[in-house]
Amino acid sequence: MSGLARMLRARGARVTGSDQTASVVTAALDHEGIPVAIEAAGALPQDAELLVVSAAVRPDHPQWVAAESRGVPVLTYAQCLGRCMSGRTGVAIAGTHGKSTTAAMLGHALMAAGLDPTVIVGASCAQLSEDGATPVGFRLGAEIVPVGPLGGRPGLLVAEACEFNRSFHHLLPTAASISAVEADHLDIYGSLDAVVEAFNVFARGLPPAAQGGRLLIGHDGAHRREIAAGVEAEVETLGFSPSADWSVRYDAGARRVSLARRGERLAEWTCRLPGEHNAMNSAFAAAHAIALGAEPGAVAEALSGFRGLERRLENLGMVNGVRLYDDYGHHPTEIDATLRALREAERPQDRGGRLVCVFQPHQHSRTRFLLEEFAQSFTQADIVIVPHIYFVRDSEIELTRVAAGDLVDRLRDRGVRAMHLYPFEAIVEQLQIVCRPGDLLVVMGAGPVWKVARGYIDAMGGLDAPAPAVGRGPRAVARRSGSRA
Repeated sequence: MSGLARMLRARGARVTGSDQTASVVTAALDHEGIPVAIEAAGALPQDAELLVVSAAVRPDHPQWVAAESRGVPVLTYAQCLGRCMSGRTGVAIAGTHGKSTTAAMLGHALMAAGLDPTVIVGASCAQLSEDGATPVGFRLGAEIVPVGPLGGRPGLLVAEACEFNRSFHHLLPTAASISAVEADHLDIYGSLDAVVEAFNVFARGLPPAAQGGRLLIGHDGAHRREIAAGVEAEVETLGFSPSADWSVRYDAGARRVSLARRGERLAEWTCRLPGEHNAMNSAFAAAHAIALGAEPGAVAEALSGFRGLERRLENLGMVNGVRLYDDYGHHPTEIDATLRALREAERPQDRGGRLVCVFQPHQHSRTRFLLEEFAQSFTQADIVIVPHIYFVRDSEIELTRVAAGDLVDRLRDRGVRAMHLYPFEAIVEQLQIVCRPGDLLVVMGAGPVWKVARGYIDAMGGLDAPAPAVGRGPRAVARRSGSRA
């Protein structure tokens, strides 16, 4: 929403906003001339001509009710973003996993290649900023593509395409990718078949190939035959299979990724982010960039230098000999891929350490629908601590159907040392007792569980050795030998 506000303001709109709580995001918007009222003072301005709401806002919200009573149009975030894509060369990054990482990688690569894209992602990435150091989730690019085969055409707009509530159907991209499709948001869809159908509708919304429409879809794991059915855009596959149109090779030990198109090797780079899934994210970004006219060498150099983004396998540093990561993963496949990547990259077992995971389930319905999959996804963890399920969007009835203890029971049945603890302060206290030098600690989830990682750093007196910042900038913590910030 903050990126959308900045984009609308850059196009000449007068923009204000409201949020439930003050944050670094609202403070930054205020500083840039986009005043944000905190909920208690968040009345709809009298001169408002349009209200844009996030997916978290319900129709009974006072500002939504006020807008309807006054005849002010209401658009969802996705509807508004779709309108912003009109008159632009839109690139939509879709799939069950990896959207933010892939979109940020693509934006960074296009910037390095001189194509000056507008980019909007759901996480902070310093390398999207003009100075390469200020963490942002948005950058404003050129109105016209400045160079390359698309030179002179409407400027590039790269954005994530979220499948929740079929919101990606409102986007108007010229090109899109679908990396993987799995059962998720089953409170909306009810079945995997319905999810696949929604992705098919999204893909069929692309313009025909004669008008530049292009779909890049996973060779494996993306239900490509069903989703590509009836699509008039050019369709190409990408995957580890040699038979894919864009074939990828990955050397996990060296973290080297190479990309070939129909047998012609185009680029090779080092992926700093561990894991096969991040290698694939970078390959999708590279393929998009090259297809949009970026020089392959510039793309490879940019991806080799990509440092990551906030809460996507974010290395926070070392705390009393414990390596600490923070991650947004909240789907079973994401959890399994992340834990496997961390165990392979950090190898805590080689120094007598353990992989300790604090995971907060996100949404009761998702937890209930995928409970057995969640239980299977922690096989790489030695200890799992589960706080309360983060309650979002579900009905009150869902609260009674599943609890964090149900996941703990399933994990313990599989021989995983698991426990349910709350509140977050109690988890921090337990981590102080459990964690020892040589351990690897990862905090995971889409809710406010990131507070556990920050709380643990504070409780231990700060970081031994901070990792390079990739999120909101310098952390409000200090080295153990220094004073608190």
